[in-house]
Amino acid sequence: MTGVGLAGERLAGDGLAALERQAAADLERIAYPRGAWVPARQDGDGRRVLDVLVVGGGQGGVAIAHGLLRARVDNFRIVDRAERGLEGPWLTYARMATLRSPKEVNGPDLDVPSLTFQAWFEAQHGAPAWAALNKIPKQDWAAYLLWLRRVLGIPVENRVELRRVEPDGEHLRATLVHLDDGRTETVAARKLVLATGIEASGRWWTPPAVEALDRRFWAHTGDSIDFAALAGRRVAVLGAGASAFDNAATALEAGAAEVTVYCRRPDLQRVQPFKWLSFPGFLGHFAELDDAWRWRFMNHLLTLREAFPRETWERAARHPGFRLETGAEWQRCEAVGGAVRLHTPRGLFEADFLIVGTGFDVDLGVRPEMAGVAGHVALWGDRFEPPAEERNPRLARYPYLGPGYELLEKVPGAAPWLRHIRLFTYATTVSFGPSGASINAMKFAAPRLVSAIVSDLFREDVAAHWDSLRAYDLPEFLLTGETGEAAPVKPVVERQADGRFR
Repeated sequence: MTGVGLAGERLAGDGLAALERQAAADLERIAYPRGAWVPARQDGDGRRVLDVLVVGGGQGGVAIAHGLLRARVDNFRIVDRAERGLEGPWLTYARMATLRSPKEVNGPDLDVPSLTFQAWFEAQHGAPAWAALNKIPKQDWAAYLLWLRRVLGIPVENRVELRRVEPDGEHLRATLVHLDDGRTETVAARKLVLATGIEASGRWWTPPAVEALDRRFWAHTGDSIDFAALAGRRVAVLGAGASAFDNAATALEAGAAEVTVYCRRPDLQRVQPFKWLSFPGFLGHFAELDDAWRWRFMNHLLTLREAFPRETWERAARHPGFRLETGAEWQRCEAVGGAVRLHTPRGLFEADFLIVGTGFDVDLGVRPEMAGVAGHVALWGDRFEPPAEERNPRLARYPYLGPGYELLEKVPGAAPWLRHIRLFTYATTVSFGPSGASINAMKFAAPRLVSAIVSDLFREDVAAHWDSLRAYDLPEFLLTGETGEAAPVKPVVERQADGRFR
């Protein structure tokens, strides 16, 4: 294939089709072992029980499905409440222009070269365009994920929402609602994976001083915001992280007259600690550390918060209407006529509209689909008492997970069925470091979770496998005069006179 060299132009020939043929060949070469092996189970109504129900059809759900298929676990379903193509944040509340990760990061491809984003991009635009690319445009990442699930044959059921999960004997029973027609469905599953990124871990956090205001005056960065309505208005953004700056830049690009970012710290966080931890030891083995070390690392990293890249700063700062106020926490907010007055240590300010970029509070108990579950879940605050200088109530609310991302019981023996529920969300961070909602950790995290599920399925059916082994009587070959069936014969590969194999 020969590229034309410029991003956005089509590659000469059938680049993407050729890549798809290569991907199919690669998957064929690594298909061993091929056979179905998980015994079928039925529920009380005689319906087949799903081996795995995956909630979330974004990058995490696709990576998990890819891993399950590679492990020959194909009796699963993936549901997502979003419309097709809107899974994950990329085309909704993610308001950055590009991903923040380096373009070389690979994740849901699970180390198959022809399934990487780079291969997908080069097939359409050529290698020179890849070399010239700085970071991955978010629209391209969303399109790549759709391509990947099509090539892998991963069926995502869109507009289907998980409403409830509860134990049902040795299985789980999940209540699903089909949002387009309101139909309710209950399904039995042996394992449930919540691969819902950040949103299903708790709630977007808003300071009480802002939350008390009429909603016409404010929105959170996680909300759907009508930026066009902010044209010509004064906008105040609380928070100095990447999302806050992305929203500030979006408002300025939409024509806001003035956008001021308020940071409670005296200085911006400009060091990106998550670049430091992107090495195989940390990403692959952090979860094996003892509780004291895991807490110490995550308490430090999550207190520092994540810095934003230079491009994010420049995107906002290039506008003449941009301002930054440091050491300016919003202590009190009050509506005054059609505006909001902000009380800060730096004095009084006014704005017509507020955007809150204060992050996320992990709290499984506020999620309606976790009713009946969250109260049984062990949290870090239940299992670990940090030194006084490292206490952090927000981290204490993170779930304390088992080695395969499974929920554990707060009270041993009270809810043994919790081990069938696995988190692959932002809430895994204290237990596993960057994993469930992180592209740069996905190549380590997804195989670990899939391996844990495969291990469970095998061990839970070990008696059936034992019976199957004892009943196995297929001879490798038949003797003269015997009739019946023998094990299939593999073709012998021989070298011909011309050197080619046949």
